[in-house]
Amino acid sequence: MHNAQPWRFRFVAAERLLLLRGDPERAMPRSDPGNRALHIGCGAALFNLRVAAAHEGLIPEARLLPEPGDPLARLHPAIRQRHTSRHPFAEKDIPEEVQADLREAATREGAGLLFTGPWHAETLLDLVYDAESRDALDPDRRTDLDRWTRLGPEADTAVDGVPEYAFGPRRRDGKAPQRDFAGRRPVADRGATAFERTPHLALLSTPGDTPADWLRAGQALERVLLEATLADLATSLTSHPLETSDLRPLVRDPVAGKGHVQMVLRLGYGPRGPATPRRPVRDVLEAG
Repeated sequence: MHNAQPWRFRFVAAERLLLLRGDPERAMPRSDPGNRALHIGCGAALFNLRVAAAHEGLIPEARLLPEPGDPLARLHPAIRQRHTSRHPFAEKDIPEEVQADLREAATREGAGLLFTGPWHAETLLDLVYDAESRDALDPDRRTDLDRWTRLGPEADTAVDGVPEYAFGPRRRDGKAPQRDFAGRRPVADRGATAFERTPHLALLSTPGDTPADWLRAGQALERVLLEATLADLATSLTSHPLETSDLRPLVRDPVAGKGHVQMVLRLGYGPRGPATPRRPVRDVLEAG
């Protein structure tokens, strides 16, 4: 969420054990009071660790709070290629076989992925706009967003957060769910453009809604995103309506939906978006 990178690692050499823990200093008490998004982020980081270990010929055994893994090495090239794209996507269908592969990716990590039909996609867009309107009326709701966005010269030196060059253009037309990270703050040379009118949206869900489920959701999310990257899909995420307790239950598809929705994905064919910064390894890894 907002590229906060809320994780820390500790390598215990004697036990060949790598510990992953959430970083409470990077929590968002207003947007994520229960640390659900923090757990999802840590789960995504955990999945990348598993992929990297498999790439190095190791056999990773991940224990959550526990769940073993499977061969993952082929996903390794996608880790550096995958970026969030806040640009328009083409009005082009995603083949059913690709959708099936992405659903299978989520299933392998104990989650479900449901591609929405047109009517439910419209409902999701309405919920995103509702969440945006609430933010506009309540300045306190933007506190976390303002903290984790990087404007002007700060964007060029940032090691975390969302720099202005990754905001994407403003939406002039279309219906893609895009959080406007700039708000009312000016961003030089940003421009506006038309987005797709029928975005491809998918709901990532878990059977339960506990911290362990959130970690599973993070791993499933990253697996889906890496598989999508290998399938030449561009991706972006929206958690906006999931951050409000009364809107979140409405995100679930009332007909086909199961479990608890943890993330809304937008997928399509278009630019992959720029890479966003990462903190130096020395800031997140402790060895001993």
